[in-house]
Amino acid sequence: MNRKRGYWSRLGSDIWKEWDLYLLLVPGILVILLFKYTPMYGITIAFKDFNIFAGYADSPWVGWKHFAKLFTSPDFAQVFRNTVIISFLKIIILFPLPIIIALMLNELRNMLFKRTVQTVIYLPHFLSWVIVGGLFIDLLSTNGGIVNKVLVSLNMEPIAFFLDNSVFRSVLITSAGWKETGWSTIVYLAAFTMIDPMLYEAAKIDGAGRWKQLWHITLPGIAPIIILMFILRLGNVLEAGTEQILVMYNPVVYQVSDVIGTYVYRMGLGNQDYSFSTAVGLFEAVISFTLVIVGNAMSRKYLQRGIW
Repeated sequence: MNRKRGYWSRLGSDIWKEWDLYLLLVPGILVILLFKYTPMYGITIAFKDFNIFAGYADSPWVGWKHFAKLFTSPDFAQVFRNTVIISFLKIIILFPLPIIIALMLNELRNMLFKRTVQTVIYLPHFLSWVIVGGLFIDLLSTNGGIVNKVLVSLNMEPIAFFLDNSVFRSVLITSAGWKETGWSTIVYLAAFTMIDPMLYEAAKIDGAGRWKQLWHITLPGIAPIIILMFILRLGNVLEAGTEQILVMYNPVVYQVSDVIGTYVYRMGLGNQDYSFSTAVGLFEAVISFTLVIVGNAMSRKYLQRGIW
């Protein structure tokens, strides 16, 4: 009790002394409450048979009905499997790419070339998925697409990239990598600035070459950032790139590309089943939050580093 009383007394004293600085926090706190916490009341839709004419208050409570439907639905089982597969493919293939590119750029000594390459690879990040989807549709189209023209010129069969279940996921991974890898690289390039240059000088004096400097100084130096980015990425495992998939998929490839986000979109807006789609979204949020907590706990246990 004394500790708690001491904490609150110190906090009150700090607020009294720096009241003007704490006053500046008020607008930000109000914005968070208004746009982040107030909409959370909408979660109650998942436990009701929501009717847009009856509203939140008068829609009848049904308890876990929609969650029972969720866990017994064969469609959701397929959607959940697609989400996990696509997310883990993106983690395994795309997560290391920015690190590798950042390490390569960090070794360049020609600053003009380095900055040119850096600018070129991160510019796609500023394009919307609508534009990127259109570009890839034009490139990979069976009717005049450059890639299929090259395949035909090599006496190979054209590939229906957007209609073939066996290759559509590779299109998603490739387009996501092209768009976002360069932007993620900036984070790791910034992390290099935190490494003390004296460490490299000492390593050179001890006879360490480029590879040993990379392995024993550079990678350990950016390890906290890598761990941070990985834990944050775990929190988005069930997101899987909803906007990207909405732009690029079609009913022919639903079997391999329909993920939780697109399923919620189709059920909520397409079928107007707001309660069920809210239950799906709440399930996704709870799993994502759990993954962040577990990932951080494992990181602290085995690597002695974490977000908190």
